Amino acid sequence: MIDVLVVDDDFMVARINRGFVERIDGFRVVGTAHTGREAIEAVASLSPDLVLLDLYLPDIFGLDVVTRLRAAGHDCDFLVISATRETDSVRAAARQGAVNYLLKPFDFKDLQVRLERYAAERAELGNLVVSGQADIDRILHRGASPGAPPLPKGMSAETAELVKRALIAADAPMSAAECASVVGISRVSTRRYLEYFGAAGLARVTLKYGTGRPERLFQWIS
Repeated sequence: MIDVLVVDDDFMVARINRGFVERIDGFRVVGTAHTGREAIEAVASLSPDLVLLDLYLPDIFGLDVVTRLRAAGHDCDFLVISATRETDSVRAAARQGAVNYLLKPFDFKDLQVRLERYAAERAELGNLVVSGQADIDRILHRGASPGAPPLPKGMSAETAELVKRALIAADAPMSAAECASVVGISRVSTRRYLEYFGAAGLARVTLKYGTGRPERLFQWIS
């Protein structure tokens, strides 16, 4: 079980994010915080594995919270959740070791695919024995062989390849239903692979507006 601390200055947003996390198998929320000081105190008392961290807190900038936590010897991971799109903020988060950076507003699927990816990488690295440079590169999330992150539990490389080929062959962005008809698996399963590619930065996600809820479309990035 991966323990999560949710940090957001907006009480309603924090409640929604907590609900999202609690719907994902293998994760549990151990606490919430609404200021930087509360976040630091909560990490010290609750020892979470992962912090969902808003950047713009009322007292301390989110990345400064990370700096203080590291100085105090806490090694929890953090995933940035923020509305800011400034390149400098994204780069700063990467330098601080953020496991991901999720833009507000987002829906449950956006967070789910990133947390499942995080859980898969955490499990893989937990069992990893360093035998060479390739293993070190995997630990540092760098290396000469860029590509998709490890598949979450329950997803197969063979099916991922089929979905990838369908996206590459498509002349236009595809919905989950359209891709499912090409690949020959259920729409729900197809959507998991599409969201995985989107979170990995391998597929571009756009919204098609009409009547009712916007439809998510996916296009492979060449």
